[in-house]
Amino acid sequence: MGDGGWNWNDAWIFVSAVIAERLERDRALHAALPVTGATLADLLAAADFLHHSVPSRDDVEESVRRLSGAGLITVDDDLIEVAPAGEQLWRTRPFSGLSSAVMTLQAQLNRGPVPGDANWVLDEQTYQAALREYRLRLADGR
Repeated sequence: MGDGGWNWNDAWIFVSAVIAERLERDRALHAALPVTGATLADLLAAADFLHHSVPSRDDVEESVRRLSGAGLITVDDDLIEVAPAGEQLWRTRPFSGLSSAVMTLQAQLNRGPVPGDANWVLDEQTYQAALREYRLRLADGR
């Protein structure tokens, strides 16, 4: 854990949420659909893209609780959005490209807000459904 109490997984999940939400926003705007936030499957896809692995249910639950409790993301069922404080953190980070975005964000987190503990539970059934959806997308080439 860093000096501010944030760990690498927190930064990984946060950067994944930013990427997933932006992709979903672009997709919705292009199709003239309402913007609703990123799904859990979107988050898993972005996390896999960043680190070539899918976070475990426990890792997602813990990081989302900490990030949400700190006011950096919001979560409603399995829809995740970057909150205004998270947008500010993302916009003010030192730009380093995606290859080092997680490490850069962990440093930013440790200089910023204190991790919170939102009351959010990711049950195994919901996690497995999101994982299946993500794997179907991979198989379909999406």
